[in-house]
Amino acid sequence: MRQKLVAGNWKMNGSRASIKALLDGIKQGIATVESAEVAVCPPYVYLADVEAQLQGTPVVWGAQNLSTEASGAFTGEIASSMLQDFHCKYVIVGHSERRSLYGEDDAMVASKFAVARAAGLKPILCVGESLDEREGGVTEAVVARQLDAVIALEGVAALADGVIAYEPVWAIGTGKTASPEQAQEVHQFIRQRIAEQDAAVAEKVQILYGGSMNAANAAELLTQADIDGGLIGGASLKSEDFLTICRAAG
Repeated sequence: MRQKLVAGNWKMNGSRASIKALLDGIKQGIATVESAEVAVCPPYVYLADVEAQLQGTPVVWGAQNLSTEASGAFTGEIASSMLQDFHCKYVIVGHSERRSLYGEDDAMVASKFAVARAAGLKPILCVGESLDEREGGVTEAVVARQLDAVIALEGVAALADGVIAYEPVWAIGTGKTASPEQAQEVHQFIRQRIAEQDAAVAEKVQILYGGSMNAANAAELLTQADIDGGLIGGASLKSEDFLTICRAAG
């Protein structure tokens, strides 16, 4: 039985004051979450604050991105060792915004997955199709290509050291959500594709849904057989909404 995971991706949002209030709310309600693991991924500059506030609680934390480089003349980049310094458990790689806005291709995302894994961080690998790709009937081909890039570099067994997040790009921040049936169909495809190479890894790996999951739709999405949690954007910025999703996960 796979443990459910709910991870909040705060993106470029928050201030010291708002993050303190958000985490205070999460800490007050975390005891009502029975079995799901709960994680938050703040902007880099708040990692120290988040670590200080969450130490000794069940909530873990991670980062939204990392560099493929270990150190050096890479202005503005953040190395895996720096994330280790702040005891991050998770790091998001290949988010659709990184792919579309900053030109990260499948090969770069696979490299980031490898660097995170080598550092003992647990990468959350984001895959998903655009609206044009879904309407063009190539959802599975796109998701397979993104997944295969990691498998080709690291081997299928490496996926057991990470998490996969299916994010239909057309449903991120738009208020549109894939129906539970649409989401399950792609989650099942991902698991089956992995199972073709290693059934044990496919059974073990957590696959999260990441397209506008919120307090109102979480319960229905999370009842699907192959949806093991959520990568939550906007709803993770409100403690009660986030906790509602976490409670729905278990």
